[in-house]
Amino acid sequence: MARLTPPLVRRLLVPAMGAAVVAATVAAVGAGPFLRGIASLTPVPILGAVLLAAAATAAAAWRWSVVAGALGIPLTWPAAVAAYYRSQFLNTVLPGGVLGDVHRAYRHGRGAAQPVAAARAVATERIAGQLAQLVLVVAVLTVLGASAVLPGTLALAAVIVLAAAAALGIVAATPRGRRLARRELADLRRVAASPGRVLAVVASSAIVVACHAAAFVIACLATGVAASPRELIVLALVALSAGSVPVNLGGWGPREAASASAFALVGLGSGAGLAASAAFGVLTMIALAPGAIVLVADRIAASRAPTRRPVPVPQEIPA
Repeated sequence: MARLTPPLVRRLLVPAMGAAVVAATVAAVGAGPFLRGIASLTPVPILGAVLLAAAATAAAAWRWSVVAGALGIPLTWPAAVAAYYRSQFLNTVLPGGVLGDVHRAYRHGRGAAQPVAAARAVATERIAGQLAQLVLVVAVLTVLGASAVLPGTLALAAVIVLAAAAALGIVAATPRGRRLARRELADLRRVAASPGRVLAVVASSAIVVACHAAAFVIACLATGVAASPRELIVLALVALSAGSVPVNLGGWGPREAASASAFALVGLGSGAGLAASAAFGVLTMIALAPGAIVLVADRIAASRAPTRRPVPVPQEIPA
């Protein structure tokens, strides 16, 4: 039997924790709401989710191309859109929620002949996007005056920040980790050095958050949640914030627990929150199905690509 190395333990632990959170939430609330949320989907909400996912993917690809350009790596927007669809699809079907981004960095780096720089660009893009999303969510909840869920959201944001700080501290404990951390901070400064790039990152992140929040609202309406538009927006932002916690199984986990708790806090019931979150999870998987088409197209293109044969080296003719 293969020896369990620390990286392998981490790869198994993260999805296991996400699955445990989902199981605990379903056990506490009941399986009925979870199944009702999945069964409530019809073609209309599915079409809406597909269109919103397309807009969010286009915006995220824009953000990635801006960050890659700041780091001196060529990346066209159409190529970024296809690669982002592929990575999001892989993130939803593979454990951990980050393997799609690893694949995206690998493919981009191989194509640009800059594997290390491409990996740094993907990491910087994800970090910049998460920071922008966190700030936007807290700002919108503050403006809307969501007193019932704002303390919990702030606590969740604090947990995310503390977890990131702890991870940074662990990384910085080794010389190699400190070099990587300094390099990542330098990359973030390069992106932030241009006001235009900062505006592009913020604007693209706002589009991504708005599209995902709208998709969650669609899930709420599909499951019959009777709430005001303001309440639906607040609940959607809380669910999205919880979904960014990197302890999930293809996106499932903290999102369901936070949704059940937030819906209960505003008087809609934890069952309604679990149903809406389950519907949103299925909608997301369906909406990102074009990523599977990109994978198949990549496979076909690779099979049709001519194989390069080694050039024979001329042999010396003996005198």
